[in-house]
Amino acid sequence: MKRVPRIAPLLILVALAACSRSEEKPPEVIRPVLSVVIEPKTVETFGFAGSVEPQYSADLAFRLLGRVVSRDVKVGDLVTKDTTIAALDPTALELAVQASKADLSNAQAQFINAAASEDRQRQLLASANTSQATFDAAKQARQAAEAAVERANAALAKSQEQLGYTRLFSDFDGVVTAVGAEVGQTVSPGQTIVTVARTDPREAVVDIPDQLTGDLTVGTPFEIILQSLPTIKTDAKLREVAPQSEGATRTRRVRLTLVNPPSAFRLGSTITATRMTKVAPMIELPMSALLEKDGSEKVWIVDPQSSSVSTRDIKVASKNGASFTVAGGLDAGMRVVTAGVHSLSEGQKVKVPEGGV
Repeated sequence: MKRVPRIAPLLILVALAACSRSEEKPPEVIRPVLSVVIEPKTVETFGFAGSVEPQYSADLAFRLLGRVVSRDVKVGDLVTKDTTIAALDPTALELAVQASKADLSNAQAQFINAAASEDRQRQLLASANTSQATFDAAKQARQAAEAAVERANAALAKSQEQLGYTRLFSDFDGVVTAVGAEVGQTVSPGQTIVTVARTDPREAVVDIPDQLTGDLTVGTPFEIILQSLPTIKTDAKLREVAPQSEGATRTRRVRLTLVNPPSAFRLGSTITATRMTKVAPMIELPMSALLEKDGSEKVWIVDPQSSSVSTRDIKVASKNGASFTVAGGLDAGMRVVTAGVHSLSEGQKVKVPEGGV
């Protein structure tokens, strides 16, 4: 009788075990996905860059032709009301004042003599020792001398006023924002020497596209953000909209009065003016969520019950760079996959990380 080797049963058992393992399905891989819950957008925020400018400023200039002998301020200096900012050489005008004073003294002396002569002629006329014609002449001379005194007084006042014009000062407290002349320079009447701006009130000046200014009215609120330090903000109210748009840029200059701004909003600071506007509810998604396949536009929807994904046909209203607007096919509260849309399959199990991304 032929004996069967003992190793044969072992080989048979190993083969059977291998077959049973091959029939087992591998565990399903649950893929994490980036997603977002749909929340229709009802408010849109617009931001416009601009700068802080004074609401009131003045270009200060001399009223006379002359040579600048002093300029006591530079850009950034604070000035107070009636403090001398610059001065012209006063020599010629001081001489004019002295000449006017001399003319006044001469006119006053002549008036004193004319008045005394009139008094004597009046007494003589009363005692019939002079004629009426002589008295009338004395009276006329006194009146002419009186007019000469008035004329000399006016000339002195004018020359003194002209001398005062050699001193330049501000009518209000402010800060120097520009200078237009240096010491030693001969300037013309009306030529800007310095520009002084009030530190308050301050305003934000921005250029807004013409199509976004239709509903702007005086008092419309804005939020102003300091670009150098975005945590610093303040409120503002619209004061003025330019009546005409710029031909090249099609924007309008808009001035916004700052409401109790922090000191960090210095003149010349760069800011961003933001405004929230109500819009018709719309759904906006990133372009990475859009699946374009077989001529149709779809997105992947995550089923919260089964944690699986399925496609949903949608209608795209518009595309704008990194995002698109949905015109139909989605409802608020749905969770849409926003990345890896080309590597998913219908009914595939997915995992949404904590926080929804």
